[in-house]
Amino acid sequence: MTVVLAGVSSDGLVIAADTQITDSARGMSYPGQKLHALGDHAAWGGSGARSVLVDLEREFDDSAGAILESDDVGRALQEKVLPVLRHHYEHFIADVPGEDSGGTPSAYVLAAGYADERPWIIEINPNAMVSHYEDIGFHAIGSGAPLAQQAGALLAHFRMTERPIEYGVVAAIRVLDALAQTSPSVGGALDVCRITPDGTHHLDDEEIDEVRAHAKRWTDLEQKALDDLFK
Repeated sequence: MTVVLAGVSSDGLVIAADTQITDSARGMSYPGQKLHALGDHAAWGGSGARSVLVDLEREFDDSAGAILESDDVGRALQEKVLPVLRHHYEHFIADVPGEDSGGTPSAYVLAAGYADERPWIIEINPNAMVSHYEDIGFHAIGSGAPLAQQAGALLAHFRMTERPIEYGVVAAIRVLDALAQTSPSVGGALDVCRITPDGTHHLDDEEIDEVRAHAKRWTDLEQKALDDLFK
C-alpha cells in the first residue's frame, strides 16, 4: 500500500509519503523512494506501476524548471505525464502465458509547490486528468488514500490550513504514523518535504524524530483535555 499526502498551511505546504512498496503479485515488500524534488519550489510523489513512475521521474528531472515557470503548472505536468502513460498503455502485454495478470500499468501523481508565490496541489490520475486541491487544503493518493483522507477529515477541526507550516508537518507525520500502525502495508521510513515560497526542505531522520516528539505532546494534551472533560 502506498500513501502520498499533501496539505496546505497558512505559510506553506507539506507533502509526505511512506517508503514501503508492496508487490502483491510476488508477495513481497521492499523500501523505495516515493517522494522526489521538482525543482527548488516543489515536490511530487507517485503511486502505481513502478515502470511508469521511473519514466516520470526522468521526465520531471529534465523539465522541472519549465514546468514551474509555466503559466499553467497543471497543464505542464499533464504534457509530461500523458506521453509516458500512453507509451506504457500501448506497449503493455495484458496476458503473459504462465503468469497472472498484473493489471494495466497505471499511475497517479501528486505534486505540490509554489508558482509565482502561489501554492498549488495537483493530482494527475491514470487518465492524465488534472485536478487541483489547494483550495480544499488536503489530498492523498495511493491505495492508502481513503484512510489518509479519513484521518485528514478527523483533524479538520484543528484548522490546519490556518496554522503555520510547522503544524502541517506534525499533522502529516501523525497521519502517516497512524496508518503505519493500522495497515501492515504502510511503513518504512517517512519521507517528508516542507515547501514555502523560499523553497523546499526535505526533513532528515533527526528532524522527523523531533516532529514525532511534538506529535506525542499533541496527543498527550488531547488525552489530558479528555481526562478533564467531566471534572
